[in-house]
Amino acid sequence: MKYLIIATLLFTAPAIRAQDKDLLGLIDSTGPGQKEYVTGAFKSSRVINGHSIEFIGKHVLDVRILHRFGRVNDGIGEFFGLDEASMRLGFDYGLGKNLTIGVGRSTEGKELDGFIKYRLIQQATGAKGAAPVSVVLAAGSALTTQKLAADAKYTDTKHRMAYYSELIIGRKFTEAFSFQVAPTYVHRNLVQDPTDDNDTYALGIGGRLKLSKRVAFVADYHYVVSGLNKDIYKNPLSLGFDIETGGHVFQLHFSNSTGMNEKAFITNTTDSWGSGEIRFGFNLSRVFSVGKKKNTPGS
Repeated sequence: MKYLIIATLLFTAPAIRAQDKDLLGLIDSTGPGQKEYVTGAFKSSRVINGHSIEFIGKHVLDVRILHRFGRVNDGIGEFFGLDEASMRLGFDYGLGKNLTIGVGRSTEGKELDGFIKYRLIQQATGAKGAAPVSVVLAAGSALTTQKLAADAKYTDTKHRMAYYSELIIGRKFTEAFSFQVAPTYVHRNLVQDPTDDNDTYALGIGGRLKLSKRVAFVADYHYVVSGLNKDIYKNPLSLGFDIETGGHVFQLHFSNSTGMNEKAFITNTTDSWGSGEIRFGFNLSRVFSVGKKKNTPGS
């Protein structure tokens, strides 16, 4: 069916085992000459807004708090945007090494969202036929629960729904640099602007540059190819820093988008970096092991 979009979403690589190791781990080590899977391309299952090629691992719960303040150019009267805030609270769970599901609720539009994320191919080294890139499928939906105007013409639940799917292709080029692209499709059952299409196509780009053992610079950009009125809507761009502290990944960033799910930041961004309409924000990720942990030799 048209509005049922395939499987796949979320994130951050394998679970935390020791404080002196990266949160996502680096490599599932095997014998010399054998295949070694590459992980740690990103420190989180999200770059900033968009999904990354990383996963959180089996039986791991990732509690995510995303916070976005008001416009910096609102000035001192609004304390440079800090007097205003929107947020998303999310819960992502690893059903398997290559399969994650998640749900969340955003204050912007009072939206409920859910997703599923599946890894088709994982980058590897050391063996003939090892994949040079990771390939991930992700899909999700969002429901706007905000109260409609009294004279609203379309009020059914189906008119409040939106769906998205994306293919993420990424590679960890070196220990310091990772890059990914993500062709994305968004369908909205109802659009607000009559010049917009129900279907929107975009190309997501994400990158990470490691600055130290615990800090990395990240960039997240989505170019809207078609489906939106470019005189009104802008391409979302976010720049920030990942900071790993034990079981947390703490991210500080600036963005011109307010929404924090795919439907929201791809189709609803109206602010412009060129006009100084940017917002300071942070993302906080805390992972927990849920369920039985298998014993490993030497543990």
